[in-house]
Amino acid sequence: MASKRKKKDNKLYMLLIVTCAVLMVALVGTVFKDYSRVIQNRKETIELENRYQELLEEETSLNSEVVKLQDPTYVARYAREKYLYSKEGETILRIIDVQSNKGSSNQKEETTEN
Repeated sequence: MASKRKKKDNKLYMLLIVTCAVLMVALVGTVFKDYSRVIQNRKETIELENRYQELLEEETSLNSEVVKLQDPTYVARYAREKYLYSKEGETILRIIDVQSNKGSSNQKEETTEN
């Protein structure tokens, strides 16, 4: 009878060990998954903070542009430069500075010759 009791106790211990091992594996897996999610959230937070700063800078720039566009002289100058608008009787001439383009290519040639 003692051997039957001993076998039964051994089976219970094995069942207890297996159950504890399964629970430990599940616990470690859950902790690892949660930890990786925390790391991912931190990276995302940093990216979102950087994007937020960029958007704040863009907002500041746009607000500055709005203030400028409320000035009629700025609007007239902007329209003339950007869209080639002119006053009645004015003629718009575009001047392309060819000399500066040649100068930069000459410098490149001189640099390669030396």
